[in-house]
Amino acid sequence: MHWIKTSIGRLRVIGFWEGVSFLVLLGIAMPLKYLAGHPEAVRVVGMAHGVLFLLYLWAAIQAALEHEWNWRRTLLVLIAALLPAGPFVVDAKLLRKDSSP
Repeated sequence: MHWIKTSIGRLRVIGFWEGVSFLVLLGIAMPLKYLAGHPEAVRVVGMAHGVLFLLYLWAAIQAALEHEWNWRRTLLVLIAALLPAGPFVVDAKLLRKDSSP
């Protein structure tokens, strides 16, 4: 569990789960709500995604401050949370190299 000891490691893990929750919300819960009449799916997954979204923002700001990121990098990492699969792209392009030993 060494990944949780660093701000980049926490951001990567939270980003993974935030990205998964966003894709589940869009790809499973929303169709269940609108096509199958099960709005409870959006309530449950939406709440989980909302909490993970806020945790991602917190972790991104913490990492930006700790590692003195410039405003452009910080903004890219924050905007990634608004896009489906955005955290996965940020992890692959920006974060993975920062967390390597």
